[in-house]
Amino acid sequence: AFLANCHLSIRWMPALEKLVEKLMDESPPHKNFRLWMSSDPTPAFPIALLQRCIKMTTEPPRGLKANMTRTLTNTTEEQFNRVREHAKYKKLFFSLVWFHALLLERRKFRQLGWNVPYDFNDSDFDICENILGMYLDEYPNEIPWEAIRYLIADANYGGRVTEHPDNRLLRSYCNDFFCPAALQPKFMLSSLPTYYIPEEGTLQSYRSYVRDLPMTEPPEAFGQHVNAEISSALEECQVLLSTLVGMSGASGGGGAGGSIADKVMQVCESLTTSLPDEVDYDDIRERTADQGASATIVVLMQEIERYNKLLRQVRDSIKQLQRGLQGFVVISEEQEQVMHSLFGGTVPQSWLKCYPSMKPLSTWTTDLTERIDQLNQWGLFGAPKVFWLGGFTFPTGFLTALLQTSARKNMISVDTLSFEYLVQGHDESAIANAPKEGSYIRSMILDGAKWDTNGGCLSEPEPMMLYAPMPIVHFKPVAKKKATMEGLYQCPLYLYPVRTGTRERPSFMIWVELKSGAVDGSFWVKRGTALLLATA
Repeated sequence: AFLANCHLSIRWMPALEKLVEKLMDESPPHKNFRLWMSSDPTPAFPIALLQRCIKMTTEPPRGLKANMTRTLTNTTEEQFNRVREHAKYKKLFFSLVWFHALLLERRKFRQLGWNVPYDFNDSDFDICENILGMYLDEYPNEIPWEAIRYLIADANYGGRVTEHPDNRLLRSYCNDFFCPAALQPKFMLSSLPTYYIPEEGTLQSYRSYVRDLPMTEPPEAFGQHVNAEISSALEECQVLLSTLVGMSGASGGGGAGGSIADKVMQVCESLTTSLPDEVDYDDIRERTADQGASATIVVLMQEIERYNKLLRQVRDSIKQLQRGLQGFVVISEEQEQVMHSLFGGTVPQSWLKCYPSMKPLSTWTTDLTERIDQLNQWGLFGAPKVFWLGGFTFPTGFLTALLQTSARKNMISVDTLSFEYLVQGHDESAIANAPKEGSYIRSMILDGAKWDTNGGCLSEPEPMMLYAPMPIVHFKPVAKKKATMEGLYQCPLYLYPVRTGTRERPSFMIWVELKSGAVDGSFWVKRGTALLLATA
């Protein structure tokens, strides 16, 4: 018997579990009876049923060479030789094999590879291979490159993609591999001399070429920097260590309860003394009353309300946990989660509803204090010359307020305005006054590149430089105009390193136009270059 796609019938799984138990216990099945089940990974699958099963998993092979070998092995001679324009087809066919392997293997770079790890499969390749064959047979003299690229990058592979930066990456790869230059002899597939489209030959000759490729591929084969491999390896180590710490914390017996309680009590006392005081909302409202309904002042007061609510929640949570540890009240499930988080040195999830963060508890507390300081300085002494955009719970709210302020000042519609991004060549100490329009923004971080101060453009980072500081940028409201992207890179700005964010709080903020330097924008698209407001 074969039950396919069990993850689509999760509600029925408990009933299946009982049927299997009855089958095994009451009436032993025939010795040749086998029950096969297929399912996507899901935490709702019954554990007892899993324990009775022999589990197998199918995943794409690791590495460009292995992926290309698998694709070529699955291709038959009849399929390979069916197109009349065989010379053009074979070159574009190999481009597609390389393209497919690149998309699968790019997942190893995690956030620098894809915002979301998509499950591209053999059906995607087969459909695109049929598209190539059909268009080459129907249009042998004038190949419709735009149509081919659209069908591959947007309609087929792009049909699985949910993030706009990932769509842009697909189009960038397609523009490189499906173009008239790909039909020329020894077309290079990357900046490395190892990878190119071999001369027209048999299917076996293509397999032989792939067999001679190196077992491991450098990041440059994907258009990536060597730092991308280092960054993904560090992330994998962090996940592994977090899992080990979680296992060790969960395995503590009753004898360890006292030591855990003592440590958590010490952490609670430390937090009580280190947490900043609430911002005086009424005092700041009186001080800013003469500014009327200024858009930025509205943002300031909203931010103060959110942070004060967070501080009250944290203090109440600590107080209730202390009472529970002392035996005065029963510890609730939420307080138990807070206790385990504090014991592990992490921030409880219930404290992260105000703004997302990946920082450990000690760093998060310091960061919270700096955020409160910015609001106090703004409310008590006036707007700062340079704003820390990452210090807001909703940075996009502040950016919208800047556009609204400029629109009211110039008596125009806010819909006609957008930002111009002017990178400053000096630090904060050299800035005498705030700009007349917009605001100076500090403390942004470049991921996947660095800023060349002398050249005023993006440039290659040094090895081991995983993050690079971005100079102060003037976010200046200007009238919208037709964009010319020549020499510019539309750099996505994210709230924190998890580029997808959550369903409730997306991480993406806006597109920041930066000079791309000696290379075009697609170079930085393949690098996954982005601006971050925080590195954790």
